[in-house]
Amino acid sequence: MGQNVLFLARLLQRIDFVESVTLVDAGDQQAMPPQVDLSAMGLAFGRARELTDALDVVIEMAGALDVQWLSYFRACGGRAVFHCVGQPFVALAEPIVFSDKGHFSKPDRCDEVWLLPKDGVFAPMMRTLHRCPVHEVPYLWSPQFLDQRVAEVEASGYRFGYTPRTAEQPGFRVAIFEPNISVVKSSSVPMLICDGAYRIDPNAVTSMQVLNTLHLKDHATMLYMANSLDIVRQHKAIFHGRHDFAGFMVQFADAVVSHQWQNDQNYSYLDALYGNYPLVHNSPWLRDAGYYYPDFDIAAGTDQLLQAVRGHDAQLDDYRARSQRMFDAIDPLHQANIDGYAQRLLHLVGGDPAFRADGVRAA
Repeated sequence: MGQNVLFLARLLQRIDFVESVTLVDAGDQQAMPPQVDLSAMGLAFGRARELTDALDVVIEMAGALDVQWLSYFRACGGRAVFHCVGQPFVALAEPIVFSDKGHFSKPDRCDEVWLLPKDGVFAPMMRTLHRCPVHEVPYLWSPQFLDQRVAEVEASGYRFGYTPRTAEQPGFRVAIFEPNISVVKSSSVPMLICDGAYRIDPNAVTSMQVLNTLHLKDHATMLYMANSLDIVRQHKAIFHGRHDFAGFMVQFADAVVSHQWQNDQNYSYLDALYGNYPLVHNSPWLRDAGYYYPDFDIAAGTDQLLQAVRGHDAQLDDYRARSQRMFDAIDPLHQANIDGYAQRLLHLVGGDPAFRADGVRAA
């Protein structure tokens, strides 16, 4: 979400009638990560209560703004948007069903809700819950921060990006990056896909690296499932904690197998495609990139993984070209994306970009 905020900020700076863009500190961190140079990006940073008179529009995205301040800000004529980038149904249902703490803010705190295309199906739910208009906005991604991390790992002597295999390594070391904190993105289906490919051709998958699983190491269901797999019983599987994408791939993996449930736009998929790594996925949004299988079709996923093992090296140029078309479409500086957000801002302020004399000041 932090990357998403900064991509949106870059885009907003390109809209003619946006005078300034400010980041509002709505979390528990006292400073931005070292990878973020706000001065170079031309972004201010401050607390909401200190910025009331300096803002015209506030967009709640990666933190929860104080509802009392939001009420005051709107009473002063400001406009508030809840830009929901997480899967909204699961965020509402799972904390209730699984007795997690969760978070539930005042639902009528905003003038509009913005959803990413992946969550368009939830628009009626969000309209009913938040009692305001709900609109889709473009999905944004740039390799900006991935490139920074790649430079760090390459300075340490590693090379980022897919490398064609040799006779000594005919198969793939497969990584599974699902976070395993929600049913939306878990490692269960990717593990079954890897095992299916391993059963058909043990040389196709030389190892299965399952990340974000240390918190599940003593979970009975996870243990029974893992120990039922041939690839685990043959000691070809390793279970890890959390790692960054570039740092892990340059050392331990050649391909990625993923699965999502009603959450088909994910940055990790784009990271994999950017490195030319084979990505076996079930994202309809990325149907024309990577190796696509539908829904929960594990047999189809297995076939796609085997197809990648057998043919990826021979089609690298085409693979990269298909990925690049996706990157171009979601670039924060792509004119269609700038126009999409400009239209939403105009609608939000009643069609008048000068509803404050000096233009729109967004946060």
